[in-house]
Amino acid sequence: MQNRKCGYVALIGIPNAGKSTLLNTLIESKISIVTPKPQTTRANIRGITQHENTQIIFVDTPGIFNATPRFEKAMVEAAWSGAKDSDITVLVVDAKKGLDAETLAIAKSLGKTKKPAVFVLNKIDKVKKETLPALAQALYDIHDFDRSFMVSALKGDGLKEIISYLAASLPDSEWLYPEDEITDASERNIAAEITREQCFFKLHSELPYGIMVETEKWEENMVKGQRTIRINQVIVLAREAHKKIILGKKGEMLKAIGTAARQKIGYALSANVQLFLFVKVNENWKEDPASFAAMGLEYRK
Repeated sequence: MQNRKCGYVALIGIPNAGKSTLLNTLIESKISIVTPKPQTTRANIRGITQHENTQIIFVDTPGIFNATPRFEKAMVEAAWSGAKDSDITVLVVDAKKGLDAETLAIAKSLGKTKKPAVFVLNKIDKVKKETLPALAQALYDIHDFDRSFMVSALKGDGLKEIISYLAASLPDSEWLYPEDEITDASERNIAAEITREQCFFKLHSELPYGIMVETEKWEENMVKGQRTIRINQVIVLAREAHKKIILGKKGEMLKAIGTAARQKIGYALSANVQLFLFVKVNENWKEDPASFAAMGLEYRK
């Protein structure tokens, strides 16, 4: 009988490199929201999968960039913390964007984590194949990576090789989570993230960046054998002027967000969901220690 293996694998990279899409595809379940907007992921999110005798705990981290505001700095710190606490770090590189200054800086900084690292060239379906070897060599020239992979996270190409490699490389250990668990995120947080995702999709370029969703009330019952959840959520905005964007004409935009989010939450939680959305303005939420704590970010004075 083979010994069990288990460990943490951090997915790091610049915003929009495809880390969240890669996580969702690797664990075959959507636990991390994905939008075209940069900096969608704000805190570390764990996704869990099993391969033969190994349990792999992926950590989807916020995008790493040259941050200056306190909130954005906390996101970047969370990403590096995820890498330092992992057994293996996976640098996810947008092959279409190539080796830009921020990706270069991340690769150079990987030595500070003192952990094994590999890199993934993602979105290879969007570039000419003959450009990939040079990009891979450029990354090997910067850091002593153990391995490289070329994938399309969106299409699921090349992911079996990653799973097999990670499963073989993680240490002997008892599994840390039950076999049927795919994330340690609470259902309240999952529901809030789904609503935030629908704000992105419904508002597109109009979406205010200073937006947060809080699940304030959660009542769960069994109605005629069906799990039923009544959820009250608040969409928190940083500016009063953004309120009319979220509400829309006669409240139609907020209603559209709520309808889409309710359906997605119900599917994700296998429940009949009643969702009630409210909007409030808190200009200083990005400076509020309670907001940091709610997202699992460290507030630094």
